[in-house]
Amino acid sequence: MPGVVVCGAMGRMGRAILGVLKEGPNGYFLSGAVEAAGHPLLSQDAFEAAGAGRSGVSITDDFTKAVAAADVAIDFTGADSSARNAGAAAAAGKPIVIGSTGLGPTHMERIRNAAAKVAIVQSPNMSVGVNLMFKVAADVARVLGEEYDVEIVETHHRFKKDAPSGTAVRLADAVATALGRTMEESGVYGRRGMVGERSRKEIGVFAVRAGDVVGEHTLIFGGIGERFEITHRAHSRDTFARGAVRAAAWVLGKPPGLYDMADVLGIGK
Repeated sequence: MPGVVVCGAMGRMGRAILGVLKEGPNGYFLSGAVEAAGHPLLSQDAFEAAGAGRSGVSITDDFTKAVAAADVAIDFTGADSSARNAGAAAAAGKPIVIGSTGLGPTHMERIRNAAAKVAIVQSPNMSVGVNLMFKVAADVARVLGEEYDVEIVETHHRFKKDAPSGTAVRLADAVATALGRTMEESGVYGRRGMVGERSRKEIGVFAVRAGDVVGEHTLIFGGIGERFEITHRAHSRDTFARGAVRAAAWVLGKPPGLYDMADVLGIGK
């Protein structure tokens, strides 16, 4: 029975993943739980600390040792630690699923280097619905074409550190690519003051931070006389956790390479 090591085990997403693993889907079991050095819950039972019973697995800060004893890793930590953990997983010859957001070019370069040695699934959003939204958004953009203005509004909880969300960035990139544009030339992030008439090439992206919203993304195609909207709302983090565990089940045995949730779901891009 394959063992999973969860990185960032005591974070909001880590705890949700532990809850899914507690249910025992796909015959997987928790083999390791990792947190940052100095975390107050180090050495405690992972399930017990997450309020999910007992696992017999203690929380550790040694990812290298934990991944060596696992079959696959799931990482929801942060940009720097995810890039570092990808390298450690590659050194151990173990696949890894990365769901952290805020990854910059340097982080992605390190992850791609690791993916030359092992299979890595990297996605800013592990939800099945959101990844279907990426595909649908591109299809709709191609059909509607240049006559419709594109705007994206994302809402998350007050604790989220990066903006716009990784999901909004991926959504914007999907639409821009479908329209033959790039976000470097077309992206507008917030408006204020006398900005003038909206240009036809703009793709607006706006971030809202409020309360405990898990995640909401609305893609707006605005035409003359009508508006077409696609909205995804996450009701709980369980949707991301289940997607991450599904990705971990899929990536085992795959050849080295950088994959995403479209590959896991077999829906194309």
